[in-house]
Amino acid sequence: MLGAEVDKLVSLGAAIELLHTATLVHDDFIDGALLRRGIATLNAKWSPAATVLTGDYIFAQAARLAAETESIILMDLFAKTLVTIVSGEITQLFSARSQANRSEYYQRIYAKTASLFEMASIGAAHLSPVEDEVITAMKCFGYDIGMAFQIVDDVLDFTGEQEKVGKPVASDLRQGLITLPAIYYLEAHPENPTLRAVLEGKRVSEGELERLVYDIRNSGAISTALNEASSFVDRALLTLFTQPECAERDSLEELSRYIVHRRL
Repeated sequence: MLGAEVDKLVSLGAAIELLHTATLVHDDFIDGALLRRGIATLNAKWSPAATVLTGDYIFAQAARLAAETESIILMDLFAKTLVTIVSGEITQLFSARSQANRSEYYQRIYAKTASLFEMASIGAAHLSPVEDEVITAMKCFGYDIGMAFQIVDDVLDFTGEQEKVGKPVASDLRQGLITLPAIYYLEAHPENPTLRAVLEGKRVSEGELERLVYDIRNSGAISTALNEASSFVDRALLTLFTQPECAERDSLEELSRYIVHRRL
């Protein structure tokens, strides 16, 4: 869309995809997840050492591909994005469960997801013959669709079917991780005993948890969270429409709209 060399864009895209894959390998290992989208994870089949080393190898290949762009600015962005992602994981690992508020949630999903979308869009802009204003605009575009994507992902964690999700419904909640639907539900029902117990790290029965998931699913929290994701997409599209109309812009518009309408 912005006129960068195709070969460098391919290297950038491959680098980002491998960076993403490496984070998933390590995430599954840290979480002890045996399935991802219904398929066995590496740590379900291999030893811990083999799993960690595979993730490290993929990280190294991602860095090699980023270097193929021959852009110092982009390599710096790549390194900073990796630091953001890992720092977010460390913060999530050590933060108290009781920190269930929107501000903390936004910081967490930026580090986890939106930073990667942001790097993809700003990286492509840096490789293109454009002014600084366009680079800033593309950074905002990536941030907004990244935030929207993770919010929808967190909604689908509650509303998706286990067979399609490939993991237990409300798996984040089961791990004590409070996402936006649960935050909105908590704001409306601050004294819910099961949700308070989850926040405090106490044991709850499967029946209590299923009831809580049912209540969240059937409350206004789901639609409120989806509306918030739609707002992020609307802002992204306003930014996108500042660029000249072309086939690539049409594809990015279609991708942006798909984010809030996707189903597992």
